[in-house]
Amino acid sequence: MTDSMTRCRWALTDPAMRAYHDAEWGVPVRDSRALWEKLILDGFQAGLSWRTILLKRDAFREAFEGFAPARVATYGEADIERLLANPGIIRSRMKISATIRNARAYLDMQRAGEDFSAFVWNVAGGHDPVPGDGSGSSTRSPQGDFLAKELKKRGFSFVGPVIVHAWLQATGVINDHETDCFRR
Repeated sequence: MTDSMTRCRWALTDPAMRAYHDAEWGVPVRDSRALWEKLILDGFQAGLSWRTILLKRDAFREAFEGFAPARVATYGEADIERLLANPGIIRSRMKISATIRNARAYLDMQRAGEDFSAFVWNVAGGHDPVPGDGSGSSTRSPQGDFLAKELKKRGFSFVGPVIVHAWLQATGVINDHETDCFRR
């Protein structure tokens, strides 16, 4: 039996990427913790393929204790060394340290009464996803540029405009499925 669904080109050949595309990519995420987890994973993806992160995602979740910001924010040097020794994740001191800083920034926002999900979705005008250009090849957007600056103002790191744009696509804040994709 042949699957005749029209998909974004990047999801056509690899079964793992196709499953991710069909079930997750571009589906609006409104849970603050889940948004934060996806931001962290997109940071780890910088310089690598998303497939690499996708295949290591369960190991990341285990290593970072379910991406619970309150737990990750308490990490110190011993935790960094533990993570650097974990072959199941991307072992980058810079990215691990950024994850810890980002957990602290996330919690600072909470303490200040700023809900992470509301903050992110306000960039999209509140509730509905922003339509992307439908090309499947954009690497930046006005929303990603703006949100990257706002995240940095709040103490986040490793959140440049390209990473943030990819994150907004993945979490459905920007609907960037190709124009003929069944998910658009």
